[in-house]
Amino acid sequence: MDNTAQWQSRTSRWNPRLPISLSDAPDLATASMMLATRDIPVFPCTRGGKQPLTTHGFHDASTDAATVRGWWQRWPDANIGMPTGAAAGVDVVDVDVHSGGNGFAAFERARSADLAAGWAWLVRTPSGGVHAYYLRGLVDEQRSWQVPSQHVDFRGDGGYIIAPPSQVTTDDGQTRSYELIAVAHHRAAPVDAAALKAFLDPPRPARPPSGMPAMGARPDKLAAWVAARPEGARNLGLFWAACRMVEEGHPFDSTATLLGDAARSAGLADQEAMTTIRSAYRIATRLGAALAHPTNAAEAVSL
Repeated sequence: MDNTAQWQSRTSRWNPRLPISLSDAPDLATASMMLATRDIPVFPCTRGGKQPLTTHGFHDASTDAATVRGWWQRWPDANIGMPTGAAAGVDVVDVDVHSGGNGFAAFERARSADLAAGWAWLVRTPSGGVHAYYLRGLVDEQRSWQVPSQHVDFRGDGGYIIAPPSQVTTDDGQTRSYELIAVAHHRAAPVDAAALKAFLDPPRPARPPSGMPAMGARPDKLAAWVAARPEGARNLGLFWAACRMVEEGHPFDSTATLLGDAARSAGLADQEAMTTIRSAYRIATRLGAALAHPTNAAEAVSL
């Protein structure tokens, strides 16, 4: 099966009408069956809350019609829990809103950097935040993570969300629904969870590795040094080599080509290498051209 066929197979459970139909469902039992009959697993959660009602939580999620129907006959007001990631064919970026801040600015930065632009639909959460849904791509696994400082969470493999038209009672005592607010007119695309996390929470190595070529060394010498990094030291070496290339005034494209090839020779995957190089460029560029040394610059922001 080629990549196009695999993509179609993984996303065939969802179509633009399904989120609309969920939001318009007359009750939670009907909505739960809409999902289950599309081979999208669901499980019941507490009325007005997010706590699973089944013994093993999202691990109990099912697409079996009799099982799902029985759950909502027993708990007709149960909210709809849905495991994210490969299980349901969607990943969700959760933009939080709470008393300590919100994640809208961070999400907009990521969207502008083309790291979160391919959402398929958006759901407003009861707290006033947003769930951005992305159709799962061809990667086998993208684990859930949190970046509390940016008020953004990722729900992928090992996570779950509450689906429309469920309702949750928030801290202010108000009960509000999960509401569909937009369906994409653009072409939906998967989200790269690793790249998004690196953008929101860049890696912070404490100091440059020993043996790194001196300032002013030719780019090919930096590349040879990166290519020789052993396992366990490859990402760190690539990060600092890319920082040094920024400081020397080399553009991103030439750096990505040169150091990307070197990183592959060292055994790093293309995606992992590009994520590290982009992170180095964002951090080093942010420090400004007035700083004299890449290592000093990096240390100045507690990398």
